[in-house]
Amino acid sequence: MVDFAERWDNLYPTISKSWLSHWTQVIPFFAFPLDIRKAIYTTNAIESVNMTLRKVLRNHPSFSSDDSALKVVFLAINNIAKKWTMPIKDWKAALNRFAIEFGDRFPL
Repeated sequence: MVDFAERWDNLYPTISKSWLSHWTQVIPFFAFPLDIRKAIYTTNAIESVNMTLRKVLRNHPSFSSDDSALKVVFLAINNIAKKWTMPIKDWKAALNRFAIEFGDRFPL
């Protein structure tokens, strides 16, 4: 970890400091195979889903029940899925790797 800091502090001091202060949260990411890491760090899709869900939920300040909240989220995700036309980069390789790594929890 010290080599990392020495190597990158001069070029990217803010990023280096952030990584070092959150090292326990960063390091589990590297336990995944490269194909899965590529799928994880392409966060544009994830950010888009989060933004849409926040927008939908913000318009409903309260829900009468948990089921009503789930219905709103379900409908929002259905609408997101209809608009989703861009594939995730290298998704097939990641999908194959997910099947290898998590075959017992991964539906084929």
